[in-house]
Amino acid sequence: MSKAILSVRNLQKTYDDKKVVNGISFDVKKGEIFGILGPNGAGKTTTLEMIETLRPIDGGTATIDGIDVATQPYKIRSIIGVQPQTPGFQDKTKLTELIEMFAAAYGEKVDAQKFLDDVQLGDKKDSYVESLSGGQKQRFSITTALVHSPKVFFLDEPTTGLDPQARRHLWDLIEDVRKRGISVIMTTHYMDEAEILCDRIAVMDNGNIIALDTPKKLIKDLLGRGFKKKQHVEQANLEDVFIDLTGRELRA
Repeated sequence: MSKAILSVRNLQKTYDDKKVVNGISFDVKKGEIFGILGPNGAGKTTTLEMIETLRPIDGGTATIDGIDVATQPYKIRSIIGVQPQTPGFQDKTKLTELIEMFAAAYGEKVDAQKFLDDVQLGDKKDSYVESLSGGQKQRFSITTALVHSPKVFFLDEPTTGLDPQARRHLWDLIEDVRKRGISVIMTTHYMDEAEILCDRIAVMDNGNIIALDTPKKLIKDLLGRGFKKKQHVEQANLEDVFIDLTGRELRA
């Protein structure tokens, strides 16, 4: 079994006397894609932000590669990558220049063109972020978060608002990140996305983890509890039709 790269124990966050993260515990293995699912207000984003050192931890512990998040935030920031829901970049700065700026912040010198080529943005090297489409911005945001070769990469609802082509290409990119040996922790509201990408899933509600296992095991357990729905298996769905008719290639 792979060693845990992230260990969370009894993690807690309280706002106005209400615990929005209520003593949760979980591990993420090296090279794993780990999903955190739940309705709005479940505590998913707050959990990520505490682990990312963006919010103080009120109780419990989180360690990444043996480094304590609360007491050594600067060391943590040097080994993680973060792709937020709404990334912001400096206006009127070329993509290659932005990548070089992000790398320099970590004391790294990188081949900006190669980073853009890796996310199919090589022809946009002289473009500005404000001219990119939604899918292009997401891919660019991901590549800027990887300039320092982090050990853990966090994505918060990365495909929200993307068209089917951009969404599927982002899935491929997330798989490529894992192939580099980087552990991926992501939130999403798309259940098909979680089922396809995630090795394991934690389901959160009201600040608690109410289930944690592989997608297949969670489905098997549901069926074992007597769950049934009308059987109607289709060989394709409307998204497949859309992709087939319009092509899988990225338009923008």
